[in-house]
Amino acid sequence: MPQLNTRSPICIAVLIVVLLLGACAGDSLVNQGNRNGILYLGNGTEPQTIDPHILSGTPEARIANALFEGLVTVNPYTLEILPGVAQRWEYSDDGHLITFYLNPQARFSNGRQITADDVVWSWHRALNPKTGNVVADFLFSVRNAEAYHRGHIDDPAQVGVRAIDPQTVEVELEYPDANALRKFTYIYNAIVPREAILAHGDMTSRFSRWTQPGNLVSSGPFELDEWKMHRYLRVKRNPHYWNAENVQLEGVVFRPVESASTEEKMFRSGQLHATSTVPNSKVPAYRNAADSPLINSPFMGTYYLMLNTRRPPLDDVRVRRALALSIDRETLAHSVLEDTVIASSNYIPQGMPGYDHPQGLDYQPERARQLLAEAGYPRGRGFPDIELVFNTSENHRTVTSAVQQMWKDELNIEVTLANQEWKVYLDTLDTGDYDIGRMGWVADVYPGSFLDPLVTEGGTNRTGFSNVRYDEIILHDTRATTDPKRLMALYREAERLLLEEVQLIPIYNYKSKRLAQPSLEGLPGNLIDTLNLRFVKLDANSQAWQPQASAN
Repeated sequence: MPQLNTRSPICIAVLIVVLLLGACAGDSLVNQGNRNGILYLGNGTEPQTIDPHILSGTPEARIANALFEGLVTVNPYTLEILPGVAQRWEYSDDGHLITFYLNPQARFSNGRQITADDVVWSWHRALNPKTGNVVADFLFSVRNAEAYHRGHIDDPAQVGVRAIDPQTVEVELEYPDANALRKFTYIYNAIVPREAILAHGDMTSRFSRWTQPGNLVSSGPFELDEWKMHRYLRVKRNPHYWNAENVQLEGVVFRPVESASTEEKMFRSGQLHATSTVPNSKVPAYRNAADSPLINSPFMGTYYLMLNTRRPPLDDVRVRRALALSIDRETLAHSVLEDTVIASSNYIPQGMPGYDHPQGLDYQPERARQLLAEAGYPRGRGFPDIELVFNTSENHRTVTSAVQQMWKDELNIEVTLANQEWKVYLDTLDTGDYDIGRMGWVADVYPGSFLDPLVTEGGTNRTGFSNVRYDEIILHDTRATTDPKRLMALYREAERLLLEEVQLIPIYNYKSKRLAQPSLEGLPGNLIDTLNLRFVKLDANSQAWQPQASAN
């Protein structure tokens, strides 16, 4: 029988690799983190900001949710509204008034008690038009909140949030809003420290140094410890948090990794407890792996393309509709994205409780070609150069490349792809300097969380969309009824108008698509894909997941 020559150069090299791999697995960051209570998370990209009143992206929101808290928060398992800074609340009989009683133990990370004045100041800042909160819309059920944000009134004291005494906040609503508490859980309404912000600028200063380590004062379960740009951002447990005794983690390290492949390799080598995504090419292997670490469950989110309706040829609805009807979403979802998403031609996600969708922008290539010809571009002739821009990501390139090819095959038009770093990309969208842009919206379990921000003056309406009837439905009709069936019918009409105008092209509904170590508890797939780190804990005795056969 042939014997292995353990002195050969090849064998020695193999042994070194085996030893290195064994050492890595035995003392990986994940295993160390399990023992020390430190969670390592892939976060997708370097955050633009962690100021909760300015941020607009998911990478930023994940971090801000660890650092800040509002009056109320949400249970990631049940979606039940839970106490945050407020320990209890009560409604008036007519539903126009909510009184919040603050937890006397609620404190900022510097130890100062959080008072009713802090809540009022924070909401005034979130609503101040100079702050630039793109989702201030979610406070618009509060009396005069919209008028103040739009600049129709100048005095924030007219906004319906008042400090009755140091521990009591009264919120007056414009109309009875069944979803008011859900909106108050959003990070964009979080309680922030006045003195820390004013020490580095004024109330509405954007991207000031108050969010830097040593300056930032938090109101949530964690406080900022260290931030090394493009390497990691680390938070540690806030000992002054009102519920600190039930926070199981000692800290969290957020790793900005734009490459899904790199993130997946970091997971396999025990450097991450969870990824932000998974390369589509690796999904089948993980799906079939023993003790699979793959989490892939639906949630309320839509991946779509924004069309800049202020630019020709996209100012012609026939062109916009032709682009929408020439996308084969089923092929994209099944063949390209490995069934990790749900094909959808509607903006409101499938599975929205109690909602009946209008006709979507389904795949109709013949009709698409007819519309393009009617717009003056028969068989694509004479169609001008346009660009589809997206933030740097392998998965986004996969999707946009597939759409680009479908437009070439079905309409005979050329569309250029361009990727940009996240911060640059957000600036591109905000300034309107684009033709078509990739975007995703993850919201809540009621249609208004998707439709409300898209009114003419909506903070996330970057396309130039403006429809009088749409605005009337969202800003008046839905606020004038408490009948659930009537409300759903109104939202259905609003979505129909949105799709008729084709200011955006829905592509698919999200499923959470991430890898999670077996030691990680409290990170469930849920309908709003929320990550509430006060519920997360690590099993100190667990070992990092290792594939039985690595897929390289």
